[in-house]
Amino acid sequence: MRGTALVLFCCVCAVQGIVRIPLLRLPTVRSQLRASNRLETFMRDHQPDIFQRTYMQCFPPGTQSLVKGRSIEKLYNFMDAQYFGQVSLGTPAQNFTVVFDTGSSDLWVPSSYCVSQACYNHQQFKAFESSTYVHDGKVFGIRYGSGRLMGIMAKELLKVGSIAVKNQEFGESVFEPGFSFVMAKFDGILGLAYPDLAEELGAPVFDSMMMQNLVEQPIFSFYLSKSKTYSTQGGELLLGGIDESLYTGPINWVPVSIHSYWQINMGTVKVQGVDSFCYGSKPCQAIVDTGTSLIAGPTNEITILHELIGATPTSVGEYLVDCQRMSSLPVVTFTLNGVEYPISAESYVRREVLGDREICFTGFTAVDLTTPMGPSWILGDVFLSEYYSIFDRGQNRVGFAQLRR
Repeated sequence: MRGTALVLFCCVCAVQGIVRIPLLRLPTVRSQLRASNRLETFMRDHQPDIFQRTYMQCFPPGTQSLVKGRSIEKLYNFMDAQYFGQVSLGTPAQNFTVVFDTGSSDLWVPSSYCVSQACYNHQQFKAFESSTYVHDGKVFGIRYGSGRLMGIMAKELLKVGSIAVKNQEFGESVFEPGFSFVMAKFDGILGLAYPDLAEELGAPVFDSMMMQNLVEQPIFSFYLSKSKTYSTQGGELLLGGIDESLYTGPINWVPVSIHSYWQINMGTVKVQGVDSFCYGSKPCQAIVDTGTSLIAGPTNEITILHELIGATPTSVGEYLVDCQRMSSLPVVTFTLNGVEYPISAESYVRREVLGDREICFTGFTAVDLTTPMGPSWILGDVFLSEYYSIFDRGQNRVGFAQLRR
């Protein structure tokens, strides 16, 4: 994480009042494990640390944090996170690579006092070197199945591109469980969801930007590169507005249904033009999530979807398709606010080369995530790399537009 590639990507430019944050696209933890023939062993030994994790704030083990009387479960699967950007904390600035994550709301980075192996592989925040550091004293924890990421709270000067946020609340992790963090290409997480998901940690970063009048509009937007190869040009996060040069046609605005995640109502999910899921009087829910590369849905629906595609399950929960059948695989279409968003096999199938052979996996995975409005799908980067996405806190809506190719 200390290589020159990140240094080359710390430049920021402003266009029409928008602060542009370059994003890196790098191999996921899952891809790295597969390339080293360790994925099956890792999934068997560490699966509780990867899935079904719950953020907790000063609650006894075995409990969940409650927001307005309801249990909150947060973003899943950082094994598949692959878009990252750079921020800095402190005076003088200390740089960190983070996931800009619309599926959570907290900011945390490793502390120099961290005792876990994962921290030694990443940048660590050195509070004693910063003249703007303010110790908070509260303890935070993030539960990961069989372990908890733990740390202390503080306030610090945060810089995201050319934006300087004063007294931003953040967490310094002192213990990071599980092996997935050891191989992760990011140091920490910068959450971009609503404050309800971070009530115990103070104001999320974008809320601080709005309160300190640091953005022109209460909007941020993502362009995620569709490139199948890993490179330094992975896309862009734009803070404070929209870049009209990145998309064509109208924006389809979808109201947020619950102000916690960026959660929206979703219409039918069609396979090759035939309604397969989410039809009927009650709409499905979908969480728009930049923190995972996959499209996730309830186990039963994802199982049926893979049967319709003709995919074969593996021992580690993934689904294989014949690479030679790509042209005959069906289009999967998601309907949002009456507009259809087709995803072709070229977009939802992930190709990986192992030795002298190519393997093709689907970009769909099973996650049983229950929200107050019922089970929810997760629209991750497989979907978001196809369309320009806009997150509007001023009018509590998510916009989608066709990318300009």
